[in-house]
Amino acid sequence: MAGKAIAEAAEARGHEAVQMDIMMLSGRTTSRMVGGAYVKIVQHIPAFFRFLYWIGGVISSPKRKSPVYYANALLAKPLARFLEENPFDAIVTCHLYAAETLTYMKKKGMLSQKFISVQTDYTCIPFWEETECDYYVIPHPDLAEEYASRGIPREKLLPYGIPVRRMFRGTLDRELARRRCNLPPEKPVFLVMSGSMGFGKIQLFVPELAKSCKAGEQIVIICGNNRRLERLLRRLYHSNPNIHVRGFVRRVGEYMDACDVLFTKPGGLTSTEAAVKNIPIVHTSPIPGCEERNQEFFSSRRMSIAARGLREQIQAGQWILTEDGLKERMRQAQRENVRPRAADEIVTLLARLSAEEKG
Repeated sequence: MAGKAIAEAAEARGHEAVQMDIMMLSGRTTSRMVGGAYVKIVQHIPAFFRFLYWIGGVISSPKRKSPVYYANALLAKPLARFLEENPFDAIVTCHLYAAETLTYMKKKGMLSQKFISVQTDYTCIPFWEETECDYYVIPHPDLAEEYASRGIPREKLLPYGIPVRRMFRGTLDRELARRRCNLPPEKPVFLVMSGSMGFGKIQLFVPELAKSCKAGEQIVIICGNNRRLERLLRRLYHSNPNIHVRGFVRRVGEYMDACDVLFTKPGGLTSTEAAVKNIPIVHTSPIPGCEERNQEFFSSRRMSIAARGLREQIQAGQWILTEDGLKERMRQAQRENVRPRAADEIVTLLARLSAEEKG
């Protein structure tokens, strides 16, 4: 989604932008295997993912290359052939794996274009220090020290923010948003999101939230691509007019405009989209590793409320609903800490790098 936001901003300014999954250069099977392994681990054995993230932090060092780097270097020749056939002016990546491939190519004289990376979490995840991007776009100035301490040159750090699509940068009238989302105009609305892959214990969270709603509050659940979760919740709540189950939703911005409180796991991109929309946030259980740091970053700056247990999370949501002062303080903190025009600033940078290359 961050890549789409950049491509959208580039096309709006008359540039051509192509987005690709670098793993597809090794075939659809490789792409599915790499993405599928991550999804399965975090869904079913998050403790193991925490362990892998911890191990990554231990072995991560600017003084040596990791097995992750050499694995991604295998894509260098296919990517070089692709770039030879498709001569782009500049390259941007929102993922470590592509950055490592491009770094290897740069070192071996296989890359003529400048390339930048865009960080989509509020922390420096392991192995970024072994890349050599021309610039690193980071989410916030306060993170510069962390990146620099990992060996990334300060002069390459640009605190432009996390890019979000245009649908999140404007605000739709609440009444209109609710009409478009088929929600009653006068009742409070809780929006529950679990990310595009449907992570989190939503099947446990929703019954607890429903029990706390005694004044006709509406609950909208976006299940993402988790069709099993969607079927389960539809079966459980098909007769409850106050609970609205949705699958993969393209008009997420409209649902945010329609809601009063958002419950979401602390993914860097979703949290930024909500903060740009200026929606009060309650962060639910994070995926171990970088999402824990995202949660800490947001809650420490009062852009969200983080609570451990389901009941505490629900109480936080009800508290936000009734406390206008709390809502406004949270919205003000969001306005102070996120940059809605990050995608535009990134496109400006890419255009400048391209012009410099052309001389």
